Amino acid sequence: MTSNKHKNKSMSAVGFAILAALLYGISAPASKLLLKELSPTMMAALLYLGAGLGMLFINIFLTIGGVEKSEARMTKKELPFIIGMILLDIAAPILLMMGLKTTHSANASLLNNFEIVATAIIAMLLFRESVGKRMWLAIGLITLSSLLLSIGESGSLSFSMGSIFVILACISWGFENNCTRMLSLKDPLQIVVIKGFGSGFGALIIAYFTRGMSYQTTFVILALCLGFVAYGLSIYFYIRAQRTLGAARTSTYYAAAPFIGVLVSWLVLKENLGTMFLIALGIMIIGNYFAVTEKHKHTHHHPELAHDHKHSHDDAHHTHSHDYLVKGEHSHLHVHEPDIHRHAHTPDLHHTHTHAH
Repeated sequence: MTSNKHKNKSMSAVGFAILAALLYGISAPASKLLLKELSPTMMAALLYLGAGLGMLFINIFLTIGGVEKSEARMTKKELPFIIGMILLDIAAPILLMMGLKTTHSANASLLNNFEIVATAIIAMLLFRESVGKRMWLAIGLITLSSLLLSIGESGSLSFSMGSIFVILACISWGFENNCTRMLSLKDPLQIVVIKGFGSGFGALIIAYFTRGMSYQTTFVILALCLGFVAYGLSIYFYIRAQRTLGAARTSTYYAAAPFIGVLVSWLVLKENLGTMFLIALGIMIIGNYFAVTEKHKHTHHHPELAHDHKHSHDDAHHTHSHDYLVKGEHSHLHVHEPDIHRHAHTPDLHHTHTHAH
């Protein structure tokens, strides 16, 4: 029963990660078009403000509709990760937009795969997230795919300033993904609203002082709408996936986004994809296969842990009792008693134990 529930939960999380990738995949080619009229800093600000505004309206709509909320709210304890998330989300999109200004959107889309490598290495080094052999193989294949797609028709690697800015954006998002992972048990709507307004206004201030402000209503509205779909909804589903899969695995599934960006660039912007595309796509599919089929099961120890998040009592980790009737998922401060058991698991915030290998 517990095993089936874990499998279903993991598959749902994979679905959320892929949906997040689909929504984010359109951002590079769409942003490339809007950057003809908007500065990189203004564009970055509008993308996150659109995310924050859109998710705020959804939150208000759910509240008015009387939808009962079972998610846990963020507290002062999470403040360092909230600040880190906002600051990194100010830097990353500005760097990406600067890169998009001087490189093809297809190239920028594919270089986004470096975010997977950055996220996984940071997750392993700073947060001791386990990365197994199959996952490393998946990351290696996905990285190889990215490198092949970075090779021009002349056969030489091309790293323009635009490419460097995109890679720096990926590194920033690698750190940001790990900050967000530490918040992933909290209300995803609240996280996206805070992320959207915090990072959006931060980038807007930079746009103002660097004279990058634009007041062209049509393009501003289009950028806000793109931000809601490609950033707001995408980030929401990404956080839902991270809750179960952890930072490294979620970023691996998210690797579909660059290829979606390339496809849109080819169809809409008529950008030349080159002969490497199908080879790289095949390597990407194999890499994702290794990610999906990774198994992680061993005897592990859970120390005593007290925290607040959305949960139910039909798994092996939430066995506490209530003096009142509880049905389905709910959130409150609860304590996990020390435990030693064996089951399949992912490096979520309930499984942060270290490994000998």
